[in-house]
Amino acid sequence: MHNFVKKFPSMLAIRLLFCIGALALNLACLATDLTLTSPDGNIRVVFRPTDSFPCYSVWYKGVPVVDSSPLDLIFKEPGNTPPASFFGRGLLIHPVYREGADSYTLPVGRNSTVSDRYTEYSISITEPRNRHRRLILVIRAYNDGVAFRWVFPKQPNWNSYQLLAENSGFRLTGDPLLQASFLPGYTTSHEGRYTRLPLSKVKGDTLMDMPVFLELPGHSELPGRGEPTTGSNQQAAAIYMAITEANLTDYAGMYLIKHNGILKSDLSPLPDGDGIRVKAILPHRTPWRVLFVGSRPGAFLESNLLTDLNDPCAIKDLSWLKPGKTDFHWWNGDIVPDTTFSPGINFETNQYYIDFCARNGIAYHTVIGYGGIAWYTNDGVSYSPGPHSDVTRPIPGLDMKKLCDYAASKGVGIRVWVHWQVLYRHLDKAFDQFEKWGLKGMMVDFMDRDDQQMVNIQTEILRKAAAHHLHIQFHGAYKPTGLIRTWPNELTREGTLNYENDKWDNPITPDDDLNVVFTRLLAGATDYHLGGFRAVPPSEYKAQYTRPLVLGTRCHMLAMYVVLESYLPMVCDYPAAYEGQDGFDFIKAVPSTWDETRVPAAIPGNWVAIARRKGDDWYVGTINGPTTSTVSIPLRFLQPGRYEATLYSDAPDAATQPNHLIRSTRIVQSTDTLQAGLAAGGGQAIKLRRLDNAQAASAVRP
Repeated sequence: MHNFVKKFPSMLAIRLLFCIGALALNLACLATDLTLTSPDGNIRVVFRPTDSFPCYSVWYKGVPVVDSSPLDLIFKEPGNTPPASFFGRGLLIHPVYREGADSYTLPVGRNSTVSDRYTEYSISITEPRNRHRRLILVIRAYNDGVAFRWVFPKQPNWNSYQLLAENSGFRLTGDPLLQASFLPGYTTSHEGRYTRLPLSKVKGDTLMDMPVFLELPGHSELPGRGEPTTGSNQQAAAIYMAITEANLTDYAGMYLIKHNGILKSDLSPLPDGDGIRVKAILPHRTPWRVLFVGSRPGAFLESNLLTDLNDPCAIKDLSWLKPGKTDFHWWNGDIVPDTTFSPGINFETNQYYIDFCARNGIAYHTVIGYGGIAWYTNDGVSYSPGPHSDVTRPIPGLDMKKLCDYAASKGVGIRVWVHWQVLYRHLDKAFDQFEKWGLKGMMVDFMDRDDQQMVNIQTEILRKAAAHHLHIQFHGAYKPTGLIRTWPNELTREGTLNYENDKWDNPITPDDDLNVVFTRLLAGATDYHLGGFRAVPPSEYKAQYTRPLVLGTRCHMLAMYVVLESYLPMVCDYPAAYEGQDGFDFIKAVPSTWDETRVPAAIPGNWVAIARRKGDDWYVGTINGPTTSTVSIPLRFLQPGRYEATLYSDAPDAATQPNHLIRSTRIVQSTDTLQAGLAAGGGQAIKLRRLDNAQAASAVRP
């Protein structure tokens, strides 16, 4: 070694300089900010260590939107040691910067092909005291938002943890207008209405479901906001934000509360009652905490940020996965025709709906049961599970294999409704049997929790269902977190108040539909019990368990098939309610998966127009609130060429006859702007079919 140093003295010097430099960097970071800028330069994130815990701030186009906000973790310590924060004085901090890009395809998603760039800091934080434990804070900046997470690497002095609180803070500047669903507790189906109010008026320590949507006051230094439109669609400059989470796996679901004047994370506790939120073996990682930021709120609905933050697809062969529309006769009250067969849980009742699906190109029929009784052996009350309930044993008189074979002969797939507790009790046995019968998927219902245990149950169901070629639709479940990238066999999930409530005296209004768009819909696919074809004016609504009534116009309902993101959209009404009715041709034609999503016009809370592309064709859905509106929809999202536009618009008498509509066609191109005249609670649905050269040459523009 002595000779080596004599021969290469510069090598020793370089090593010494490296060590000194690394130490200097660690020490310097205790007092020096780290700045991360998005690829387009519009978003800036600053990380700042303090003597108590790290903080971060966020700017958008030079405007502060999140002021110095805490990042803290409170662990349960061994023995009788009081709970303690990981952070404090003397931490050793080492940042690593990188720039990344991610390109992938999505079999189900807003955009079938994704390519996004980001910048990232991985900040290693080591405590010099105690056991020299180490964790890593990863911060990413995308062009449409910011995300951060904690990573717990494998290490010799720390092999597990029990988390009591993850105190991620969001100290928003000014007094933004907040829109959120407030919940009474952690045990919830996540089916609440949304409230819009200033942050200063939010009651302290009340649970807010995520996503939470925020509008910061106007800023004169910004060039303007709103969607890229002109005229009545323009408003004074403002900044929008939304807060949610991504990649929720092996962790507790997150809520927000306002505590000491700032928004703060609050995790769902484990059900054993000891207050612990997360129990983990290292290596481990938290979900990403996500902040959408921008001056155009529609960009949040176009964004792939949540799927960007999830792991690649875990299913090697996806040839079996077939998204598509499904019937759901529970919603309409199990209506069957007046025929010679006895309605019930039998072949004939299901055959009636299978034949309807086959006639109209509806991919799936759902076997639920009849009259409040489940299709499988159940010794519980109604749909509630009993101790001997068994989803592998249909009730006497129902031959599931025969039903699946008949449906297959008609080109229809069979899926089933199940209570999650009955399914999970014998999960492997159930999935084996389902695959033998020929089932294609299922609705898993009444989950009503998002603690770490339930999160892991849902992930296990998805993983094992994929191995048996089964798709999943979660009900009574928390919001999606972009996991469709990893497990695309999750075709949709509920987690929102929806049209099932029209069966009771709690109808969904057009305002409710609009509120969902910039809250729950930001998170991803949203199951909504679509397709009610008996619209009435508000003064004529009454609760009907069978043949439910709906508010909003027929065109509003048609547009919802485009506005909502779902890869298993329901067609909930009974066959006679649809066949021969105006607008049913649009429901039959509208796709269930998309290649591209754009939002050409939107004013949150007033109206929104969403355009989605499948192949060369586009579909546009526009929904309105309780006031008549005229909305300009620029067609700049179209590729060059001519398109045949088929429009389904509210009729002049829609205020009193909301099922009436006007169907019209015209030839359009990308330089055109369509005017949508919307009734109160109204809507418009458009199909834009791209014409080939010969068709375009012969087409006559108005």
